[in-house]
Amino acid sequence: MYRQFALFIFALFLAPLCWAQVGERINRGQSPTTVIGPRNIPLYDGAQALLAGENEKGVALTHQGLEIAQGRREEEAALSNLCAGYIKLGKYQEALKYCDILLARNDKNWRGYNNRAVIYIQTKQWNKAEQDLIKGEELNPGASTMKVARSMYMDAVHPVRPEIEIDDRQNENTGDPQQP
Repeated sequence: MYRQFALFIFALFLAPLCWAQVGERINRGQSPTTVIGPRNIPLYDGAQALLAGENEKGVALTHQGLEIAQGRREEEAALSNLCAGYIKLGKYQEALKYCDILLARNDKNWRGYNNRAVIYIQTKQWNKAEQDLIKGEELNPGASTMKVARSMYMDAVHPVRPEIEIDDRQNENTGDPQQP
């Protein structure tokens, strides 16, 4: 049940990470251009497939998107989505590879720390998970996905025990639950 919950929550992490490049063109002195739709179709379609739970397809499309990525932002989006996609497939070593590549390129990418923390939580590497959660929370303290990852960590490391116990024994004479 916990693994299913974690995988469901992880689906919430994934978003289409394709950006229109209007702002970057303006900053480089070029005239503004309207971009309709995503520039990197396989990257966009891969993210959509991952969101739809089509994880194998999403990972394959994201690999294609990474091959044709134009610029650092698309590359980082692809790496982040590959990490997330492989987590959804339960392939934690492969996921870790892409998170590590992402963080080697940009150690300020909070999503990389978030995803890697989830890998460490799933593989019960509590100290590493805690370190990545701290780094990710420092970079983006209000991120809801960081809060979800922190909750997953707390549930795994410090589970809450129910304080209410239900007495479901039956009264022998009436068949009704015993009254206090």
